[in-house]
Amino acid sequence: MAIVYLEKEKLFWIDTKHTSYVLGIVDEEQFVSHVYYGKKIRRQDISYLTRTGEKPYVPSKNNRERSAFLDTLPMEYAGNGLGDYRESSISVRTKDGHEGVAVAFEAYDIKKGKPRLKGLPATFCSEEDMQGSGGEETCMTLTLHCRDNVLGLSIDLLYSAFEEEDVITRSVIVRNTGENAVFLTKVFSASLDLDNQDFEMVTLHGSWGRERQVECREIGYGKQSVGSFRGESSHQEHPFVALKEKHAGEDAGDVYAMHFIYSGNFLAQAERTQHNMIRLTMGIHPQNFCWKLNPAEEFVAPEAVLTYSSAGMGQITRNLHDMYRNHLIRGEYRDKKRPVLINNWEATYFNFNTEKLLEIAKSASELGIEMLVMDDGWFGHRNDDNSSLGDWQVNEEKITGGLKHLVDEVNNLGMKFGIWFEPEMVSPDSKLYRDHPEWALRIPGREPALSRNQYALDFGRGDVREYVYGCMARILRSANIEYVKWDMNRQLSDLGSAFYSPECQGEISHRYVLGLYEVQERLTREFPHLLLENCSGGGARFDPGMLYYSPQIWCSDDTDAIERLKIQEGTAMIYPLSTIGAHVSDCPNHTVGRNTPFETRGIVALSGTFGYELDVTKLSEEERMMIPGQIKKYHRYHDLIRRGDYYRIASYSSNHEYDCYIVVSKDKREALMTFVQVLGMPNCRSRRICLKGLNPEYNYQIEGRDETYGGDALMSCGILIENQPGDFKGQIFYLLAQ
Repeated sequence: MAIVYLEKEKLFWIDTKHTSYVLGIVDEEQFVSHVYYGKKIRRQDISYLTRTGEKPYVPSKNNRERSAFLDTLPMEYAGNGLGDYRESSISVRTKDGHEGVAVAFEAYDIKKGKPRLKGLPATFCSEEDMQGSGGEETCMTLTLHCRDNVLGLSIDLLYSAFEEEDVITRSVIVRNTGENAVFLTKVFSASLDLDNQDFEMVTLHGSWGRERQVECREIGYGKQSVGSFRGESSHQEHPFVALKEKHAGEDAGDVYAMHFIYSGNFLAQAERTQHNMIRLTMGIHPQNFCWKLNPAEEFVAPEAVLTYSSAGMGQITRNLHDMYRNHLIRGEYRDKKRPVLINNWEATYFNFNTEKLLEIAKSASELGIEMLVMDDGWFGHRNDDNSSLGDWQVNEEKITGGLKHLVDEVNNLGMKFGIWFEPEMVSPDSKLYRDHPEWALRIPGREPALSRNQYALDFGRGDVREYVYGCMARILRSANIEYVKWDMNRQLSDLGSAFYSPECQGEISHRYVLGLYEVQERLTREFPHLLLENCSGGGARFDPGMLYYSPQIWCSDDTDAIERLKIQEGTAMIYPLSTIGAHVSDCPNHTVGRNTPFETRGIVALSGTFGYELDVTKLSEEERMMIPGQIKKYHRYHDLIRRGDYYRIASYSSNHEYDCYIVVSKDKREALMTFVQVLGMPNCRSRRICLKGLNPEYNYQIEGRDETYGGDALMSCGILIENQPGDFKGQIFYLLAQ
């Protein structure tokens, strides 16, 4: 069994294929202590790691030093205000204004399978298990039932073990079993106390157009964090953090990672304590958060994903890729080839009509493109970004003949049809806002902040969600629409709701996200064949929570191939390539103005969902003729890219000269290596590149070369790639075992 309780030692032992996670019950007061997380070891008594035999001892033996004990014990889930001065995992305010809370073990259960988290996206054992038809054998769940008897709170700590993926997920459910309401001011999803191994902290930062840039920094004493209280996971920071040994790299060294399955405010923090320990915490950001928990009610915290590798950051990548492909992404397109689409946004912006769209579709269909996506500007009286959000009715002055006519004409060309929505927003210049100004988030007496001349709707309100869903569903039922791009082009501010009482205003941000999840769940259930792609001003909501509803997310509005090398490196570090929305766009690039060869643009976009973001009717004949070949490569390599193991060979972000990565099939019989020369090297004949992930016993042939190479030689000796004159040159190398 993956999870057992060693009763004599009072240890809970969680095993995956290569790791062990151990926690224990300490002293008569039943403190829950973290004992060990790391390489898999034999089950034995390792309770000495809690240091409870050292001074100041446990409270039952030395209560005069209770605070010193609480401030040093490696805690599994730390209470607040009672003597542990490190970052707490939970905090509560009572009706009397008190904030102390304790977490004491009471009972446990170990079960096959995994419970759902009410109202939240979460991992599952198998998609069959989601439907109640089996699949429980792929994971197990430990629930520690804990209590604070003074407050009348039940605190359940949930741990699920995914053996094959070397992943442990954690969540928390808090129930009020008392007679009075309490206010939750913090409920983190996971906490992990580790002895410092000269760790560095790896995070992903950015902004619009440069999302998920990898940063590695030393962990000093005190607290270092990344977070968002923008109402979404954000362009600026990402709900991911890793601790790695200072000299750990892609292929060696200890790394611990934590990732948050949530699409709203978050805090991920590493605290280095006075005793040179690290407390790693993750959960909903406590800023602007206060949840009223009435008697008999429960609060469910989102899920955190934990994984450990002794083989460097690369193995963390492959663990998370497998985890999300197998246990988070759902639906028809999880294991299905996505259509090659063309989006009209950068081709036309708001300046289009039926005739122009059909012109693009006709030209695209002749080249093998499989879907036309109509972006912003088809509804209300929207000819720029100053009006009409919320008025989700077709503008038949632009879409002459109506939407069904357009869709039918596109279908007659042999293409699918997709459409853009921004359902969470409202323009001041809209019928919806004139009819329901109270549906927008705003603080009474204050002028609310506009962004892109729009307000955010109060998605925590049921009437708002019902209106939005009704509008979307009517559009989708009216024609054969097979794809939706769901966008969000501003972040939340002015967190005031006309719907909630004064004491519940601190719930707005989380209720907003729960409302978002409810609508997307409803959408995917009514339209199970719909391909949903999430987007937020590019990649501001590229997070695991969104992957539960959409198998792909638009990676960034910056489609420049060279900038995308950096953006897609950070994204692919934790997300499967099949989730990364990547398109070939026009040049000079609309964001950075760079000219990049059309071939290179295609090669970079191949490491993603693949599509086009341009006016195909205005391409040169040379570029047009490259498109069928690019699409052929996509279809040929799609299964390998979608399911294969990803290895980072070289980082343009680090070396500033070239980028290189390889995807290897699970059986190691085929591989696809991508190499992009960003800067040409003067007086350099070739670069030697050592491959990764191959079977050293196999012999491989590289397509286009006559020679056969041993897998061991390819990985240890490498191959030579000729230096090409000029910059921005991309190449792919396909390897097949002989």
